[in-house]
Amino acid sequence: MALNKQPIYPHLVRRVPEQFSWIDHRLVRERYIDQISREAAALYLFLVTVSDARGLSYYGDTTIQARLGMNECELSSARLCLVEQRLIAWKSPLYQVLSLDHRRKESAVKVDEGPRSMQDILQQMMGGSQ
Repeated sequence: MALNKQPIYPHLVRRVPEQFSWIDHRLVRERYIDQISREAAALYLFLVTVSDARGLSYYGDTTIQARLGMNECELSSARLCLVEQRLIAWKSPLYQVLSLDHRRKESAVKVDEGPRSMQDILQQMMGGSQ
């Protein structure tokens, strides 16, 4: 028996505005969302929403923390989680939401592994350089 799906409020069906964003269904279908924290999911949603067509956003940490109700530690942890899962790239002050297409090709392509030492990781988290 096929279910006939009809909007509950037809006059409120969402439409794609001129400025739009999207969330790739593979985030759920391929279980990437299962591997991240709630804070990381909130940050991902925020970045997807505010980024441009290339996935770029310059929102600062202070603004993101205020909008998402996170402290500095929570934001850093959420960001690190998304970077480790290769859902975003971050080089202060720039965020980039990454395509999920690269995940299938990752084994064939050498990906920059990022910082190697604890000092490099801390510097990346703080947005600084030597």
